[in-house]
Amino acid sequence: MTDGKSVLTRRDFIRAGACLTAGGLMGMPFFGPHPAKGETKSRVVLVRDMGVLSSTGAIRARILENMLDRSLTTLMETTDPLPAWERLVKPADVVGVKSNAWYHLPTPPALETAIRKRLEQVGVREENIAVDDRGVLSHPVFQHATTLINARPMRTHHWSGLGTLIKNYIMFTPRPSDYHGNACENLGAVWHLPHVKGKTRLNILVMLTPQFHGVGPHNFSRDYIWNYCGLVVSTDPVAADATGARIIQAKRNAFFGKEKPISPSILHIAAADTKFGLGNSSPDRIDLIRIGAEKDILL
Repeated sequence: MTDGKSVLTRRDFIRAGACLTAGGLMGMPFFGPHPAKGETKSRVVLVRDMGVLSSTGAIRARILENMLDRSLTTLMETTDPLPAWERLVKPADVVGVKSNAWYHLPTPPALETAIRKRLEQVGVREENIAVDDRGVLSHPVFQHATTLINARPMRTHHWSGLGTLIKNYIMFTPRPSDYHGNACENLGAVWHLPHVKGKTRLNILVMLTPQFHGVGPHNFSRDYIWNYCGLVVSTDPVAADATGARIIQAKRNAFFGKEKPISPSILHIAAADTKFGLGNSSPDRIDLIRIGAEKDILL
């Protein structure tokens, strides 16, 4: 790893330089002003619909699309989903949808389809839209992307405590393991890489069946997932992750019948706020709007 102030690795710096025109990196501040200073709170929408999962656990695509639409109209304060999307993307944009391919809990294909549908409806050309996870550095659309949409399921994680929206961008580095030190505290630095910085328009934390406990790398057990049937949506990845983390912690406490802290400690969410200026992690700086099912909401 690197020191606490400049945590971009040398490999990332070299890789980033290849993405820029000559001189584009010179003078660029890696750590911009905190977006939530002053009176601004981060707006987060939690939408739940218990009908999104069938009795067998299959995702009902139409209901999931409706949940996405409801969250966007609420978040962007519009009456219809298309005007909400038009505030986020333009027809000329090249859009990379950063998904997550972990086979136990991947980004639902139905959600990827719903996002792509809305992007095309607001005029983004089909060839200018791509959905990918592990191949983003070599994918032509992501290499030329003007806009990123971030969508991944929430789960516990062996190295970072939680697999979050912030962590979902680790594949934008050639060596993700370089960011595993100290419980992945410096993941926020990835968001300041030139091919990522300032491009993310929307963050969708999938909490349909989140995983609230695991032991060891890549651990998965159906004993530790539950039908929460929710999406957490925001333009602020830190606020969305902080909200999801509160839900996971509450579920752990209820399941184990005692205070059961997430392990390892989640350092990267707070650091993304205080160290990297990506958004708000404190609940008093988050304007949380709940829509849909209230039972067992855990917040």
